[in-house]
Order: sequence, then C-alpha cells, then structure tokens
Amino acid sequence: MRALAWMPRSVECIHGYTARHFTHDLVAGVTVGLVALPLAMAFAIASGVSPQAGIYTAVVAGFLISALGGSRTQIGGPTGAFVVIVSGIVLEFGVAGLAMVSIMAGVMLLVMGLTGLGTAVKFIPRPVTIGFTNGIALLIASTQIKDFFGLTTPPVPSEFLSRAVMLAHYAGTISGSALAVASTSLLVILVWPRLTTRVPGSIVALFLGTIATVALSLPVETIGSKFGGIPTGFPAFAWPSFPLADIPRLLPSAFTVALLAAVESLLSAVVADGMSGDRHKSNVELAAQGVANIVSPLFGGIPATGAIARTATNIRSGALTPVSGMVHALTLLVILLFAAPLARFVPLATLAAVLSVVAYNMGEWREIATILRLSGTDIAVWFTTFALTVFADLTVAVGVGMSLAALLYIYRIAETTTVAAVTPEYLEDGKAHILHDKDIPSNVTILRIHGPFLFGTTEKLADSTRDLTRLGDVVILRLRNMTALDATGLHALEQLSERLHKAGKQLLLCGARDQPSRLIGGSEFMNEIGAENVLPHVGAALARATEIQSGFAGLGGDLAHQMAHRPL
Repeated sequence: MRALAWMPRSVECIHGYTARHFTHDLVAGVTVGLVALPLAMAFAIASGVSPQAGIYTAVVAGFLISALGGSRTQIGGPTGAFVVIVSGIVLEFGVAGLAMVSIMAGVMLLVMGLTGLGTAVKFIPRPVTIGFTNGIALLIASTQIKDFFGLTTPPVPSEFLSRAVMLAHYAGTISGSALAVASTSLLVILVWPRLTTRVPGSIVALFLGTIATVALSLPVETIGSKFGGIPTGFPAFAWPSFPLADIPRLLPSAFTVALLAAVESLLSAVVADGMSGDRHKSNVELAAQGVANIVSPLFGGIPATGAIARTATNIRSGALTPVSGMVHALTLLVILLFAAPLARFVPLATLAAVLSVVAYNMGEWREIATILRLSGTDIAVWFTTFALTVFADLTVAVGVGMSLAALLYIYRIAETTTVAAVTPEYLEDGKAHILHDKDIPSNVTILRIHGPFLFGTTEKLADSTRDLTRLGDVVILRLRNMTALDATGLHALEQLSERLHKAGKQLLLCGARDQPSRLIGGSEFMNEIGAENVLPHVGAALARATEIQSGFAGLGGDLAHQMAHRPL
C-alpha cells in the first residue's frame, strides 16, 4: 500500500489504457502544446532570458512533471508567478546563478515531497496568497508596457517605481506599428474564444501578428531582431558554472522559488481535481516538481511549476491521463526541431499582448472586493503582502506576510478563550443547539466544525465532503463549536456551497458564534447562500430543511433538479 501511495499517476494509468484514451490525450496534448508555445516564449523574455529557455522548460520540465507527478491532468512549465523573482535573480546573479537557484529549489521541493512536508503549503493564508498574486500580476503587466507600445528606452529598471518613472519619461517614443500589432493581437485573444474554443486565441494572435509583420514589413521589434532567433534542435546539456562559495547568497531566492512552485503546483492540481473529478497525490506531485526543477536548468531551462490555465485547457480539450502532458512537451519539441527558424519573425508586441492577458487573468482582482469586506487585520495582511511584492521583492513580501498571518493566528486563537459563569439563561439557550432530542430526516446530513477554522485546517472540510453522493439533499453545517473563522476558512465554506449547488444540494449554516457570525454576515458569501439559510441554531436549521423539502415537493419537482437549475 505504501508503494502505491508513491506511484506516479502515469504508471497507474497504464492498466486499462486504450486507443480511445490515447486519442483523447493526443488531441488535448497537441492543443495545450500550441497554447504553451507563445506563453513559454513570453514568460522567458519577461524573465530576462532568451525565448528558447521558456520552450526548453516546457519540454523538459513539462514532460517530467506529467511522467512523475501525482495528478492525471496537470500541465507543468514556466509560469507568470516566476517572472518577477527570476528576472531579479538574472539581474543579480546571471543565468548561471538562476540555474543554481532552480536546482536548489528543486532539491527543496523533492525533500518536501519525500518527507510529506508538502502539506505545510496549506498553512499559507488566503490574504497572503491573494496579496502576492495581485502584486505579481501588476509587476508582469508593467514589464510589458515597453514592448506593447514599442517604446524606445534604455535598459528598463527592475524596480517598479523606477520602471514606472522611466516608462513615463519615454512615453513620447511610442511606435504606432507596435501599438497597432499589440492592440490587434489583444483584440484577437479576447474576441476569438467567442467564435470558437477549438483553436486558442493566443495561437491565432501569434500567427496573425507574425504574418502581418512579415507581409507588411512593419518596423517592430521581433524575436529575431532582439535575440537572433531560436536555435533548432534538442536542448543541450550543460552544467551551470557558478562559484560554490556564493551559493549561500542564493538560498533566500531558492526558498522563494520552491515556495512559489509548491503553492502554484498544488493550487493547479486542486483546480484540476475540481474539473476532472480526480484526487491528486500532493507529495508525489511535489517530488515530481522537484525533479523537474533540478533537471530543467541542466538543459537551459528556468524554474517550472503547475500551470493553472494550461491545465484547464488540457482538461477542456479532453485529456484523460498524464500522457496528454507528455504529448504537450513532445509537441513543443517537434516545433523546436522543425519550425524554430520561423520564430524569429514573431513580434514582441504580440507576446506583450499575450502576457498582458495572462497578468489580468492571474491577478484574481475580483478577490480584492472580498478581502476588503473582511476584518481590518485581514486587510492589513493582504495590503502589506501586496505592497511589499510590488515595491520591495517577493521574498520579503512572503516572509512578512506569513509573519503577520502567524501573529493574526495567535491573536484569533487567544480571542476565542472565554471565562464565564454558568447561568440558568446559558443552560436554556443551549437547549436549542442540542441534537439528542431532534428528529433528523433521512435526506438531511448534519456536519459539524469543532475548533478554529483557520488557514491550515480547511482541507479537513474538503476531505470530509469529497464524495457528495454520500450527503443528503440538504446539508446542515453546524458551527456551534467553531470558535474562530478567517478568510481562508470563509473561502472553504464558499467552495463547499458552490460544489453542493452544482450537485443539486442546499447548504445551511447554523449556530455560528460572534466572530464567525460577523465575518460571514459582512461577506459576499451571505448574499450567495442567502440570509434565510444562515440560522441561529440547529433546531431552526432542521425547520428550514423541512421547509425546503416540502416546498419542492409541493411543486412536484425533484429537489436535485430544482437546485441544479437555481441561479446562485
């Protein structure tokens, strides 16, 4: 059994693998490979390295992550999360230093996976995650302004404020041709999915932008004019030459890369689980990420992790097993072997449009409104992490954000401790919360949360409700003994409500104490679940469950059908 727990999903899928499976995986793999092509080049260029480094990463790391990982449909490769930290490492330590950082981070990830420390990643609270995601997205967008508008500038600074000042100073050097190519590419990327989803909009924009640049001889910067094109052939093996005495200076950067890779890969795997109905092996996935990040720089690659957008594309394209991820890597290898010379005509303005869309999509901007409805301490953690990501660096941002979150955790735990006398009023009030004398219908499931429901504990709710078929049509979540709630816990409740809604079931909350009640009441979640479904005690919740059942029975419809078609 222990050996099975460490078996990669690719090995598990060999049993019963058929031609039908391969057909699905082949189509999905080729599709996501084409999607990955412009992204891999754009991420590499934004990171301060050559465009082929991004493709090498997608080929080598992408293949290893699929072959050795713990998810059926995860796609690995370079991602936007690394752009800021990688560009900073290249500026300070050079490409050789980046290779050593990637290898060190890979070793850390491998140790995290093999020792089971991968579960520690869940202790990163949501305000911290949203804060540095917002910050990274803003930084990526700011790095694309020069190429998007075709500005003529000296080397652009890595610091956000200095970059903004320089770009504003040279705003008068806008190239009309570059702006036209970038704007048209952006329009194609945004509009194309409304016409068809079979061919990715980024690929259409890449081809149209390249053809227009060549056919019209547009005076815009291309991969060829800036980098001399992309070499044809297999990525070459080379051991990075970096002074061993300087390796301790790389440790903070390596830790940040490892942390980002762990968070991003497991988040992507969770998204894949939700879309495919699978359940990934987190420690196997982290071990695979570690191996991929050790091997990738030996072939000219950069740090890699799970890519959420490409993983989602993979699943929507019909992927069934990790074979699709390996096909995606081989697709890019074929392009390297036979079509690499054509890449020199790709305009940087088109790649800037691609990355601008990526920056917007990864920013999770809608989450800011949710954060701003939380307590002042949650807002402070988010804003501090966001500001430090933008104006300092990611290593400092994550460290300070985690420290603030830890202090907040201690504060909330201390806040739940109360000392009070037992009075007749207290005893009378408690009767409504007692379950022993209540009649629970067979199609109603009662779950309870006992203790603080904060970051680091929310996975327990997901685990206990993984199989929704075992739950009744109405699920009552009893919060009487939940002593504290934070943004991560609230997000877990929202996810449960959404999953139940999709399954045609209704979630009721009851018995929330003061602090959780205030947080739920002031959030958007209250509007989504409905105030009528947040009850003071379990007695009222059971009455509401009966009302829901009788209401649908009176309509003569099936509850699951009615709930599945009710708008949120």
